[in-house]
Amino acid sequence: MHVELRHARLVAAIATARSISKAAAQLNLPQPALSAQLRRIERELGGDIFVRSHAGVVPTPLGERLIPMLVDLARRGDAFLAEVAAQSTNTVRIGNVEWTPPTLRDAIAASLPAADVQTETVDPVDAMDAVSEGLLTLALVPNVKARPAAEAGKVPLSTAVVVREPVWLALPPGHHLSGQEPVAAAQVHSLDWVRYARGHWFHDVEEAAFADLVDGRPASVHRVRGHHEAMSWVRDAGVAALTTPTGATKDIRLVPIADAHTCELVLVWRSESIGRPTLWKLVESVRRYYCEYARTIPRYWSWMTGHPEEFREVAKFLSGPSRLLPSRA
Repeated sequence: MHVELRHARLVAAIATARSISKAAAQLNLPQPALSAQLRRIERELGGDIFVRSHAGVVPTPLGERLIPMLVDLARRGDAFLAEVAAQSTNTVRIGNVEWTPPTLRDAIAASLPAADVQTETVDPVDAMDAVSEGLLTLALVPNVKARPAAEAGKVPLSTAVVVREPVWLALPPGHHLSGQEPVAAAQVHSLDWVRYARGHWFHDVEEAAFADLVDGRPASVHRVRGHHEAMSWVRDAGVAALTTPTGATKDIRLVPIADAHTCELVLVWRSESIGRPTLWKLVESVRRYYCEYARTIPRYWSWMTGHPEEFREVAKFLSGPSRLLPSRA
């Protein structure tokens, strides 16, 4: 009997897709080639493990015994190889949204000393596609709805929540509400707003927050395509905007909102592509880095340390001295 890890991967793909044609698309193989490989695997296993039909495939009695073991073999084998690869010199490509500070790359590189860490700025949905296609190893993005996995034969993705960021109010310096903490819905009805373009990832987050914050959807003086553009309008045009604290700039006033909506910041990777010890190091290093960056936003950092129950993923990093970044005015 000569069954290899690649055989287990093929069987796992067919079992998950419940269709040879769908599995072939996911594996980027011609369907006849995958069918021929399955026949060779079945000869090695001593009999058919799938019953084929126009509706797809279902396990035979032999398949019911062997397929779960082959799926587990594929999962464990890929996890083992990923862990071995992570310990040797390799390239780890990480996507981040709108901005990628050099200190983020440094923090991740410190947790993977043998890896060549490369970062790039990406759109959240594009980032998830890039991770699925193997163009990115990881992505650090807000938890937006990804395109369906079957749309282009995408592979399954896994996520870990880094932090749940509140959606707060950005105001120009000197605004009469800028000293409030927090502001209530009744206090913002008269504000003029700069809002996000419909194609921007924050638009849906903003829509949900506005639904509770004001009656109806407020008109906007302008629509923007990024946080920094929005903050420029707040500063220069004297309007208000919604933002996550890490989307704010130091020249505006960041004001907490009572019962604020939250936006999950998640780490995304191909399922089973990264071993658990390495993955844990990455998640912990990103969470620690997020807290280090939050320290540079004084009002936000004081809020986090005063409300640790709202930041349970990073709660253990909310005390102790800063180690990575200088404070931001």
